[in-house]
Amino acid sequence: QVFLCVTSTLSMAVFRDCFVLEDLVEEMKKQSPALDFGPLQPEGKIAVQGPFPALRKLREFLLWKAKSLPEGDKREGKSHQRLRRELQEHRGATERRNSSQKETQVVLLDTDIYLYMRSFHPKAFQGSAVVISGVTDGDITTVCIESAGRKAGAAHGLRAKKTIEGLSVELQRILRKERICFKEHSRAGKHRYKELCERLKPQHPGVLVLPCDTHIDLVGTSAGILEFTEDMKR
Repeated sequence: QVFLCVTSTLSMAVFRDCFVLEDLVEEMKKQSPALDFGPLQPEGKIAVQGPFPALRKLREFLLWKAKSLPEGDKREGKSHQRLRRELQEHRGATERRNSSQKETQVVLLDTDIYLYMRSFHPKAFQGSAVVISGVTDGDITTVCIESAGRKAGAAHGLRAKKTIEGLSVELQRILRKERICFKEHSRAGKHRYKELCERLKPQHPGVLVLPCDTHIDLVGTSAGILEFTEDMKR
C-alpha cells in the first residue's frame, strides 16, 4: 500500500447554525473534485476519501470558511466564536494568536507517517522555543506547533513547521505499508504473531510495527518490509 489515499470522517455539525450543510457539501465537492464524498449523515458527519494533499486542502478550505464568517449582531458573533472554538478542539487548533500571545502553526499528516516520524525522527518534533503536539483522528493527525508570539518565537515555529512538512513529503515518497492479517483468531494465535514481530524488530530497525486486534501493519521502505516479511515466513 502506497501512501496516496486516505479516508477521514469530517464533522460538519459545527457549521449548522451558519450554513445549509447540503449546500456546503456541494461547494466542497466543487472545490475538491479529486475526493470521493460519502452521504451526509443526520448528525452532520461525512466520510471523505482521496489523495492526502487534496484532503489537506479541503481541511484548509473548511478552516478558511470558519474564519471568514461575517460577524453581525451579538448572537451571530457568539455562533462564530463557538464555531471557531469547536473546530479548534476537534482538529487541534487553527493558525492563530491567542490571549497568552502564543502562535500556533498546524500541519496535517497521514497518521502512519506521523507515527513513523515519531519513532524514527523524534528530533523533528523537538524545535527550539516551541511546543509540538499531535491530535490523531483516524487516518489524519493534526500536528500543532505552538511558539511565543514574538517575532523570534514565530520564526522558530515556522522553521519547525517547514522541517516537519519537508520530512513528511520525503517519507511519503519512500515509505510503504504492508498489512499482515492474523490467520489464527484465537488470543493465543494473535499473541504468537505479536511476539514474533517483537523478536524481529531489533533486526529491522527501519520498520515500524503497528499491532492491532485483527492484523499487524508494517511501515517502512519496500526493501525493509520485504526483508521483515521474509523473516516472518522463515
